[in-house]
Amino acid sequence: MEIDRRVFELYDEYCHGRIDRREFLARAGALTAAGVSALAMAQALLPRYAQAQTISFTDERMKAQYVNYPSPAGQGPFPSVLVIHENRGLNPYIEDVARRAAVEGFLALAPDGLSPVGGYPGNDDDGRTLQAGLDQGKLRMDMLNSARFLKSHKSSSGKLGVTGFCWGGGTTNFLAAALGAEMHAGVPFYGAAAETADVARIRAPLLIHYAETDERINAMWPAFEAALKAARVPHQMYKYPGTQHGFHNNSTPRYNEAAAKLAWERTIAFFKKNLA
Repeated sequence: MEIDRRVFELYDEYCHGRIDRREFLARAGALTAAGVSALAMAQALLPRYAQAQTISFTDERMKAQYVNYPSPAGQGPFPSVLVIHENRGLNPYIEDVARRAAVEGFLALAPDGLSPVGGYPGNDDDGRTLQAGLDQGKLRMDMLNSARFLKSHKSSSGKLGVTGFCWGGGTTNFLAAALGAEMHAGVPFYGAAAETADVARIRAPLLIHYAETDERINAMWPAFEAALKAARVPHQMYKYPGTQHGFHNNSTPRYNEAAAKLAWERTIAFFKKNLA
């Protein structure tokens, strides 16, 4: 199904919490494309996590487990990668991404920022509402303590990489500044830029992935790039043609297979180079 750009724009409003599910579907249903209601297009954009899973929790190439740990904070053979979720908690897509990192030889941790309110509730709508209601400063500190927990884990080499998507991409940039020399590589996917005043504290090289159509996030790049250059932070940015915000998420039709696979290959190569 070819999805009308207006529906993508509505979905972007919805997935970032600016409208709720009911309004998203109602406004999409009021649109017509080729004389037909766009409601089916809107419904097609909703995540289908079971279909998108690429690596099972029981995959024999790794040992996956859920862990509980305090926030505040924590030797071993594996470089570590923190995988930070979007603005709706630790959903099955992000769990799968952590497993993808694990089978590449990394000690991977995907923290659930919603743990203080019971964890990811099983659907993105409630997850988005719960995350929006959290103390955002405390939520970021939970991610900071997650990074330090992982870095100091008995199976970690002490080398720390961070990646994240959407809100998690912005938080990857935040952690790069907050952790300074404690962090060794960062890969934000379509995330908000770090505060300009904080960029000089970044010590980790950054590999930055953007979608071609993502007006709000992409508008931050010129100032972010200038600050990175001024601070001499090693960085490389890729913008993927023909993609929407969220193109890596293979549970929705925003997924762009070619771009997602290329971005992930680049991500793994970047981590292997910088976390060795």
